[in-house]
Amino acid sequence: MGRLRPLLPLIMFGALAGLPFAFAEETTRFWQGVLIQIYILAVYALSYDLLMGYTGIISFGHALFLGGGAFTTAILLRQDNPPSVGVVVLAVLAVGLLLGAAVGALSLRLSGVYFSMITLALAEIAFILFRADDPTLKPITGGELGIQGVHVPPAIDPTTFRLRFYFLTLLFMAALYLVARRIVDSPTGRVFVAIRENEGRALALGYNTFVYKLVATMLSATLAALAGMMLVLYEKSATYELLSVGFTIQALLMTIIGGIGTLVGPMLGAATIRLLEHWLDSSAVRAVLPLWLRTDLLFGLIYVGLVLFFPAGIVGGINKLRGRRSRRTIDLLRQSVVPNGIDAQNNVK
Repeated sequence: MGRLRPLLPLIMFGALAGLPFAFAEETTRFWQGVLIQIYILAVYALSYDLLMGYTGIISFGHALFLGGGAFTTAILLRQDNPPSVGVVVLAVLAVGLLLGAAVGALSLRLSGVYFSMITLALAEIAFILFRADDPTLKPITGGELGIQGVHVPPAIDPTTFRLRFYFLTLLFMAALYLVARRIVDSPTGRVFVAIRENEGRALALGYNTFVYKLVATMLSATLAALAGMMLVLYEKSATYELLSVGFTIQALLMTIIGGIGTLVGPMLGAATIRLLEHWLDSSAVRAVLPLWLRTDLLFGLIYVGLVLFFPAGIVGGINKLRGRRSRRTIDLLRQSVVPNGIDAQNNVK
């Protein structure tokens, strides 16, 4: 297993690439759509983990970044002569960086609950503005109906070329995971972790923690904005609900369920929540349970159960199980060598 560990990412990528072909022909298109949503949400959860899991910053306004990227994409692509995909990507990157810089500059001087409340307030302001049917704003934001009829480039249209868009989204998720992994493994990422563990000590060592937290916010906002862009390309619309606190809570839940500060964990959390939503909305469950019981009570109970049985998240639970197995193997090895006169305490670690 140790020799295969470096190959696990490639094995997983290959498995996901072949997954659409594992479903029956009459359901493959539907499951491609479900997996596309999972991959997009995985990037969104990844962006939140970069902020909360590695830097220790808890934001209640993360949906602002997702919605910023989504509406930037929708506004550009609803034109009669929309720009190229490259221009849209550059615009989304710029908006993500600017939003991250603005939110960070306004809120990072504070900490704890005060920071969280400011981010929540900023996101709610955007939510109210984009929801309003004001004659001045509605031509830009679309009001309560949002922006519909986004012109997706024909080559990547998810309606016409669903499988092609599936592979595009899979590559998108894999690429941004590698970017996030490179960030957290870099010297800058280590400073993020130092700030999370003890900001005062990081200050004493000479690091400007405000600058590093601002950089983390900007990077997180950019990844979230890119997830918003892909969501619009898939849905072909953008609504004010993308800016709601519900989407921030969803990112928080995905991160906690999957495992804080692991990168892979929040991605697994995104898959868990999306598949759970699909199961709760299935015909078998709908025939037995009413809507309020399925979407509110049952989902809440399942979430509480996951937190109780996996307090460190799915990845944390897996690592804990692996640690127990490793200790059991060491104990068995010690028992086998002690009778032969070997000092197990000194020779087996």
